[in-house]
Amino acid sequence: MDDNIEPILELQRLLSMNCNIERVYPASPASDAEVNIVTVVVICPEGTTHTIRAYREEASALREYVRLLNLKK
Repeated sequence: MDDNIEPILELQRLLSMNCNIERVYPASPASDAEVNIVTVVVICPEGTTHTIRAYREEASALREYVRLLNLKK
């Protein structure tokens, strides 16, 4: 399996459990050129907080996925 999608699969799993994205670091409008690490903080209904980190190519893929999720809202 492509390693670039592992963080996306983890995020999808959490979102399917009715968890919500709390924050994305750095913020989505940041330039792709300056982003080598992306951190997504997800909070689940029971109050559990999960942190998903992605590096380099994974970071670009994860940021794009979160961007597309935000467009659907």
